[in-house]
Amino acid sequence: MNQQAIPPTTELLSATRRAQAAHIVNGLRSTLSFNIAISLSAALIVVLGYGMSTPVAAWLSATVLSAAYRAFSAHRLVRFNYIETDPDYALRVMSLGALITGLLWASLPFCVPDFSAAGKDATISLIMVGISAGSMIRGIGYSQMSMAFAVPILLSIVAWLSYVGDSSSAIMALDVLGLMVVMVQSNLTAERVFVSNELAKLEATTLAESLEAANDAIHQKNRRLEVLANRDTITGLANRMHFNGRLLGDIAREKTIGGEVALLLIDLDRFKQINDTLGHSAGDALLRAVGERLSATVRDDGLIARLGGDEFAIIVSGPNARWRCRDHAEALLQESLAPISFGGSQSVIALSMGLATFPDHATSADELLASADMALYDAKGKGRRQIREFDPGLKALADRQRLIEQDLEAAIRGGGVETWFQPQVDLETGAIAGFEALVRWHHPQLGFVSPPEIVAAAQSLHLAESLTAHVAAAVCRLLSRLPALDLEDVTVALNVSPREFALYSVADMLELVTSQHGINPARLEIEITEEAILDTEGAGYQLKRLENAGYKLAVDDFGMGHSSLAYLISLKVDRLKIDRSFAKGVADSRANQDLIAALVGLGNALKLDIVVEGVETEQDAAVLEALGCRIAQGYHFARPMPVESLVAWIARHGETKDVRKAVA
Repeated sequence: MNQQAIPPTTELLSATRRAQAAHIVNGLRSTLSFNIAISLSAALIVVLGYGMSTPVAAWLSATVLSAAYRAFSAHRLVRFNYIETDPDYALRVMSLGALITGLLWASLPFCVPDFSAAGKDATISLIMVGISAGSMIRGIGYSQMSMAFAVPILLSIVAWLSYVGDSSSAIMALDVLGLMVVMVQSNLTAERVFVSNELAKLEATTLAESLEAANDAIHQKNRRLEVLANRDTITGLANRMHFNGRLLGDIAREKTIGGEVALLLIDLDRFKQINDTLGHSAGDALLRAVGERLSATVRDDGLIARLGGDEFAIIVSGPNARWRCRDHAEALLQESLAPISFGGSQSVIALSMGLATFPDHATSADELLASADMALYDAKGKGRRQIREFDPGLKALADRQRLIEQDLEAAIRGGGVETWFQPQVDLETGAIAGFEALVRWHHPQLGFVSPPEIVAAAQSLHLAESLTAHVAAAVCRLLSRLPALDLEDVTVALNVSPREFALYSVADMLELVTSQHGINPARLEIEITEEAILDTEGAGYQLKRLENAGYKLAVDDFGMGHSSLAYLISLKVDRLKIDRSFAKGVADSRANQDLIAALVGLGNALKLDIVVEGVETEQDAAVLEALGCRIAQGYHFARPMPVESLVAWIARHGETKDVRKAVA
């Protein structure tokens, strides 16, 4: 997983500056000693060649004085602690000293009579180039200082070589200039490496040290402040802030020593129900009781935290952290079978748990938390009251969901989300009795995305209204074409999820879409599940509005829920759609035949059309017709298809039906 680099904080940059200043001061004595020695050597060479002169003596004296000035400045910086308190000032002072020395070295050729940089005085030129290179190597911690010394010297050599004017001197001048560029670049790179290494070392230890230092300071100043800052006020366990810091610190430490960190997330089942029915005081008492049970089980083998609501976490670090944490989880699962006393009540509180470990499942605190959360979600989705450990498959599912949610809105707007239609056929005559609209999306990376995934993503992104309106518009466009296909009385069914009634006004949306396309509401069938019928508070009013507006109402997946006959009658439902699980293989299932016969009888008594879904074989279709079913849909008749394919299918179906009539 790619992660954006986090810019260093002001504190880390200041610490890096202190490291640079300390690095330069620590090596300054040897640097100055070497500089004086080289200065004496250069002066001796000049004296041997030209004799002692006032300029050379003045130059040597100035060089020694500059070295003394730099030594005195360094001593003063250390004595008054500028290295720690104001490292930027210290670096400026030392850079100024280096610049003065560099300028003095750059002036050496002016002290030599008739200086010939490429001729008889080439030794002096070589010494000047060498001392420049040496300063670049010594100054890797702070390039500004080494360049302040070296660049004036090298520019001086280049100027004197250029002054000579012959071709060989010009070539040498270019060589020295090129060398200067390379040394400057290398020096800048070396400084970046030095700074990067310092930042890496500081970042690797800062979290653990800051946690320890903060904890010591809090204990020294105020015990109550420590409790308020790091403890959950209800359970007395660590709170989310303390948990986050501890997780970061443990991972930083174990990353350094090659250890392991295990994270267990725990969710209480039915907590909201207890909180709502018995009150918040009972809920708080339950949380305290659960916290005590966690503490008694884990003891001092890890950090226990309440993250908020009914979610707890346990961090276990060090050798065999995964197995120790797993043992705690299994012990907690066993303990959860015993009832908990709270607020004068008793209840068995089931636990769902998700486990993830560093570095096996994650490389950072955020990744570890996300991995444990995915494992917890998997535990809750697979029946609760269990422990699930993270595996890469969960990550793949999470990545898939992220991609779906990332691209869904654009796919709806751009037409990537399509509406396909599956015909419904009269079992007796073979005539087309209707169509059901089904959402389809071929994602460029994931391939076909299932309708439940599309609907779930739309609801989580607050795009449910946009998605259903998009499908409703496609339904209206098909309804506008049906009269030209001799199907003016055929209806098209649109599925509406029960949750949508609580998210927005389905009735208002459908009224807007149908009016925009000039569609008679009576030709549009709204398919709802049995839960929507029972949700009289959330959906009842809107369903009544849809009925009054003239839309047909159908109950989808009938027989799988707990529909109330009173609601079916009061809402004037037009159709019942028998779930596909009853139709599949009905020719060979006496029990399913009896059940469907009973449902058909119920439909006839209530004057409701019965539609059977999932008809896949001719034998099943024949049995369903014999049982009194009038309308069916399924792969035996046609698969869902895009609208243009549907138009072609309608034409072929009409020809096939005419042939059957002629034969009959």
